[in-house]
Order: sequence, then C-alpha cells, then structure tokens
Amino acid sequence: MKRFLVGVTALATALVLSACSGNTGGGAPGGGAVAQGDPASGTTTTSAPSSAPATSSSTPTPTSSSSSSSAKPTSSKPKPTPKPTPKPAAKPAANAADVPCKAALASPGVSACVDLSALKTWLLQDGKVIYGPVKQLPGKKGHATPTGVFHVSAKVKNYHSKEFDAPMPNSVFFLPGIAFHTGSLSVYSHGCIHLAAAASQKYFTTLQSGDVVQVVA
Repeated sequence: MKRFLVGVTALATALVLSACSGNTGGGAPGGGAVAQGDPASGTTTTSAPSSAPATSSSTPTPTSSSSSSSAKPTSSKPKPTPKPTPKPAAKPAANAADVPCKAALASPGVSACVDLSALKTWLLQDGKVIYGPVKQLPGKKGHATPTGVFHVSAKVKNYHSKEFDAPMPNSVFFLPGIAFHTGSLSVYSHGCIHLAAAASQKYFTTLQSGDVVQVVA
C-alpha cells in the first residue's frame, strides 16, 4: 500500500514539473519572459520578449485646398463715343452779282442798295457785300419810296415823326423826310425804308454822311 502511494506521489510530482517547464523551444504562452537555464552551471537567464516593432502611423497632413474664389472679370463697358457737335452750316458769302444797284457797287467806300420789288437791301463797301440781304418794307401806294441815287444827309438815333406822330428809331435820312429806320415789316411805310431793329442798328452805325444810297424799282 505504501509503495502504491509513493508511486502516485512521484507521478504527480513529475507532472507538476513538466507543466511548469513549458514547451521546449517555444515562447512563454501569453508573451511572458522565457527562462533559459544552464543545467551545468545552475544559472538562469531571463530574456525579455522582443517587443513588437512600433508601427508609426504617420497621419498625412491634409492638404488645405484653399478654394480660390475666381475673381469676377470686371466688365468695363466701353464709353460711348461722344457725338461731334454739328457745326452750323456756314452761310454762303453774299454775291455782289445779286445786287441790282450798279452805282452803289461802283461807289468807293460804304454804300447802300435798296431793291423795292424784291423787298431786299444790302450794305456794300468798295463794291463788295458786307451785310445783307435783309428784308425791308418801302412806302405804300400813294407814298412810294422814290428811286435814284442819293446820299446820306443826316442821322438821328431817336427821331419822332411829327407829321405821322410815330417813333423812327435809328433814322438814316437820304432824302427830306425819307430814311432807313426801325419799323414794321408787315405794314408799308409812308415812303421810308422799314427795317428790323437789328438791321436798322447796323445801318445806323455803318452809314455816314455823304455815303451813296441807291434805290431801284
């Protein structure tokens, strides 16, 4: 009986020793340290398990894609080309050939011509037209303006007719009682030559005593 118990105990002891020693040549289960002993020297060295290489997970730096806002093209509208200001058409130079007063054309210096039928008058200088033609209105029937070649005899800036009780601004007399002056261009006169205000002013400042005035029918 004792031999049986001793045998069982020895077997159990052998099993325990075999379990603690682990597998030959294998690593310690669970990644523990492996004890390697030298039976001759009785020394035991413990080698730490080689640590697994650390995997360096280099997180790539995200490239910041800056959304470049495309600048809107500046739409510069072309400035409209300014239209050239039309120049007033130049009036054709008055032709002396249209003037029917031969004596006035031939007279040196300043002279005046009156065309009764055409209701026109001109100012001349040395045979050239310097003003006109402008509209004039002569004497009415029964008070017709006389025709012929005359000379300026007097000038009165603000003359007043006593006979007809009428103002005669810018009067330039070339016959007694007959003159160029400011008057109506719709009502015939009593023998004078009616002119518009601007024309009568021109005649008053241009004609001088002794200048030729020719009146033709």
